Amino acid sequence: MIRDSVRTKKLLLKAAAEEFAAFGIAGARIDRIAASAGVNKSLIYSYFESKDKLFDTVFSEMTRDSLATVSFDVADLPGYAGRLFDSFEESPDTVRLTTWYQLERPHGVPLHAVVASNASKLHELRAAIAVGDLPGHFEPVEILALVRAVVLAWSTTVPELGPAVPMDRARRRAVIVDAVRRLL
Repeated sequence: MIRDSVRTKKLLLKAAAEEFAAFGIAGARIDRIAASAGVNKSLIYSYFESKDKLFDTVFSEMTRDSLATVSFDVADLPGYAGRLFDSFEESPDTVRLTTWYQLERPHGVPLHAVVASNASKLHELRAAIAVGDLPGHFEPVEILALVRAVVLAWSTTVPELGPAVPMDRARRRAVIVDAVRRLL
């Protein structure tokens, strides 16, 4: 039987994304990823070398996909916040993977996709502040961090607030967009 390495890698990345989202890096099991993908676990090591490198590949691809679907518009940061919120609502595993990444890799080797994304956004923010399109009361990194925190507010709320959280997605989105508008 001839192996289709592209198809196999896609199956492994999909299974790995689900496993990492559910269990984090430390809790993920190569055996479960291989079983879910329907492949021999030796292929994971053949294609990705290690569980850590498999996670890095999954996270980098997720970052690239997010960048391709959620355009950053320095002239419309509230709109960007709304689009980012929508993407998280449509793909909650993105939030989970990001949370695991932050928890388990606070001082890890920076991933190129993340570094490049942040550098580009910070450059655009710096330029917008310099020409007066954005107020200068926050540094570019502060703006980026605050926008991100506002966008994640509903998905990172403690469960005890659950009954009080607006069930209506449009309302949650509107609050995020308005909060970013007021922030700036």
